[in-house]
Amino acid sequence: MKAALQNYQDRMRRVLDHIDRHLDDDLDLETLSGVAAFSKFHFHRQFTATFGLSVHRYVQLARMKRASHQLAYMDALDITDIATDAGYDAPDAFARAFRQRFGQSPSSFRKSPDWEPWLAAFGPLDNARSKLMQTTFTNDDVTIRDVPTTKVAIMEHRGDPAMLPATIQRFIAWRKAAGLHPKTNPTFNIWRSERRPASPSDYSIDLCVGTDRPVDANGDDIKAGEIPGGRCAVLRVVGYTDDLEPAALYLYRDWLPASSEEARDFPIYCQRLSFFPEVPEHETVAELFLPLK
Repeated sequence: MKAALQNYQDRMRRVLDHIDRHLDDDLDLETLSGVAAFSKFHFHRQFTATFGLSVHRYVQLARMKRASHQLAYMDALDITDIATDAGYDAPDAFARAFRQRFGQSPSSFRKSPDWEPWLAAFGPLDNARSKLMQTTFTNDDVTIRDVPTTKVAIMEHRGDPAMLPATIQRFIAWRKAAGLHPKTNPTFNIWRSERRPASPSDYSIDLCVGTDRPVDANGDDIKAGEIPGGRCAVLRVVGYTDDLEPAALYLYRDWLPASSEEARDFPIYCQRLSFFPEVPEHETVAELFLPLK
């Protein structure tokens, strides 16, 4: 029974992976049931029973998530092109669907996103993925690396994690204006609190970009700092890097106690090596660093 269940889950996982890899293709019921090797007459019910939402809604949400990221973080993209990529034949149809789901028009969301309805809308998508898309880590996935000290410009986020996307948007706008492109200047996140503290107001994270240049805040809340060099346990995560909590838990709960190592007095942090929606979610890459003595 256990082997049969694992096989079933693997087939469903293939479907989610196929959807993410082929968002611009025709993702009809016949195609996706073929990916899962299930009968097309039963597949839609099996999918809904497994993930809690229909395959059609899942595809819609995945496309709309990419579209909303493009609107918020990629202002060079035309809204008409974003609508087409999301599967809509006309911008008006895209605008109606977007407003119905998020309470804002695409142009209004681009200028000033309301993130609370956005987070609520994608809750079912995140819940569906979390059921089967978690990565299992082993000791072989962890390496110990001597890293150099890195000077960084920092934008702090303090308070409700639901407002983090707004801070990210300001951070991206500032680094664009400063000419600090991710391809030339590395991107780091430093966690200074738990991901879900007892009080949302206690949530704390630093958004950082590596730079040796003097920091010119231009009115933004930017300050200079550094990530200290030294030995670090490094865990590379490929795909679905929005939530790195499982990787961090593995380092703290499993790897560290069995390693005979001791953690250094600096928070766990990550370097983001690629970003959604510039690459599909399954191709995003982040490296998690646990500083060691």
